[in-house]
Amino acid sequence: MSEAVIRQIVRIDEELCTGCGACVSPCAEGAIVIVDGKAKVVREELCDGAGFCLGVCPTGALAIETREAVPFDHEAAEEHMGAAKTYIPQRCFRCGTDEDHRPLLPVRVEGTSTWVCTSCLPALIHG
Repeated sequence: MSEAVIRQIVRIDEELCTGCGACVSPCAEGAIVIVDGKAKVVREELCDGAGFCLGVCPTGALAIETREAVPFDHEAAEEHMGAAKTYIPQRCFRCGTDEDHRPLLPVRVEGTSTWVCTSCLPALIHG
């Protein structure tokens, strides 16, 4: 394994995590999985620190922190993303379409983290 560097990486607060799995799909690199009913960053080298998982956590259990970690491994992440994998499908909270049929984006509505499709997003923005 590579020498540790200072970089941004996702931190998951186990006390706040309910194990809902909403953060798993946004982590395309596969760094986050559910283990014993809690989300975990199981492979730090796959966490790019982009934070796409943060906005969908309904309890605010995820954060980005700057700390010592192994370097991000681009090759391992690409390998993981290219492999067939099972994911937790997400649906638009307005129309119900799923991520296999339309791009979804994380959104907070009335204090809740959820997903909205690109067709319904303009109505949220413009009312």
